[in-house]
Amino acid sequence: MNKSDSIFIAGHRGLVGSALVRSLQKQGFDHLLTRTHAQLDLTNQRTVEDFFQQERPKYLFLAAARVGGIYANDTYPADFIRDNLQIQTNVIDSAWKSGVEKLLFLGSSCIYPRAAAQPMREEYLLTGPLESTNEWYAIAKMAGIKMCQAYRKQFGFSAISVMPTNLYGPGDNFHNENAHVLPALMRRFHEAKVRDTPTVTVWGTGRVRREFLFVDDLADACLFLMDHYNRSEPINIGTGQEVTIAELVDLMKHIVDYSGTVFFDPTKPEGTPRKLLDVSQADRLGWHAKTSLEEGIKKTYAWFIENLDAIRR
Repeated sequence: MNKSDSIFIAGHRGLVGSALVRSLQKQGFDHLLTRTHAQLDLTNQRTVEDFFQQERPKYLFLAAARVGGIYANDTYPADFIRDNLQIQTNVIDSAWKSGVEKLLFLGSSCIYPRAAAQPMREEYLLTGPLESTNEWYAIAKMAGIKMCQAYRKQFGFSAISVMPTNLYGPGDNFHNENAHVLPALMRRFHEAKVRDTPTVTVWGTGRVRREFLFVDDLADACLFLMDHYNRSEPINIGTGQEVTIAELVDLMKHIVDYSGTVFFDPTKPEGTPRKLLDVSQADRLGWHAKTSLEEGIKKTYAWFIENLDAIRR
């Protein structure tokens, strides 16, 4: 990509999209296209087609999606599959029709089978049943990956798919019901500290294992892959390291400085037992995550404190 190229970041206000904007601006790209949902409803086919025909971006990062944690996925399955399918279909098709040179689609590690061998390699996709609590979102994301592959096969469209592990960082969703595990724990411990609440309850046993990637590292990977990767097969992006939820809880307690007691509730769902990505493909290309989990959580907590008023709304 050249610094003057027109680049559309779909979903620029979200966790990933905002990190992409930060990374692109930091590297000197000065022709970034962004639209809020009020300005451009990506679920509306006609408005999306009109936007692409008018603006004709050269590159596209498709980071727009309806996302959420276990509770949100399990409670609103129709919203998750409908909205994500509509967004992907409209944007990918319009991008190809308008002559976009290259598109990067953001998938998710949750699309791997629940019982996939660890660490999870890209070829494990579609080899077994999904985790039931987020299968609607996962199926939509798989459809997006397959759509990119289909447009490459039939039309020669340069569309690549990136599958990040669990993300966190500035701009995350800290909603009490819809957040993913790391931001949900951060808010819960912070509020318990401020209110001097003696105990905090965490869903599940604490024994499931997760890999976490600081979102600015993902943005760096996406820019790297836009220049160095152009294959049909999706590529994993992660750290290659994992922790138990209990270990994450201990680290979060320390960073937030909460001194109360934590109880784990094994009657609550906790998702896939283990999710660790095989990142050997990215390693071979020369990309590696830079931010440790402790450093990333500290940066995220600092952002959280600075934005408390907006987060509470």
